[in-house]
Amino acid sequence: MYREFLKDAEQRMDKAVQALDHDLRSLRTGRATPALLERVKIDYYGVPTPLTQVASVTVPEARMLLIKPWDPGTLSLIERAIQESDLGLNPNNDGQVIRLVLPPLTEERRRELVKAVHHRVEEARIAIRNIRRDVLHDLEQLKKEGEISEDDFFRAKEELQELTNKKIKEAEEVGQAKEEEIMEV
Repeated sequence: MYREFLKDAEQRMDKAVQALDHDLRSLRTGRATPALLERVKIDYYGVPTPLTQVASVTVPEARMLLIKPWDPGTLSLIERAIQESDLGLNPNNDGQVIRLVLPPLTEERRRELVKAVHHRVEEARIAIRNIRRDVLHDLEQLKKEGEISEDDFFRAKEELQELTNKKIKEAEEVGQAKEEEIMEV
């Protein structure tokens, strides 16, 4: 009976780790990657549209992104959206494509990004612990109602804690990998 709750907890914790990974991909490192622009939205005919849906984004060089819109009329919209984003990049528009040159990160900026990584990893840890708390509450309800025995409750509690520790460790590993990528010169 309690296995269903543990399976549900594992799926929800996996999603928390995946959300962290996805979130950290959009953090700017010294290397150019199209994932940097995943969060940038342009106002396309009154609808906020992800940049990646209105243009192709390629990496011609290690520190450059090339954005080629499918509709040339959206060049100025894309340029404005990038300038207004929190990426801190200055787009170069030549009338057909937009080039984004990623300047090398300063030591101070690297440290700020590492702090942001630590903050996001802590948010993931909190999300995982909240899932544990919710499932533990559900298990206590089952125990009160007599649907699971005392032994099953304690077994489930131990397995839930092991699962929580495992998922927190995964989140920390994702954060550590991103931190190493940021600090790489």
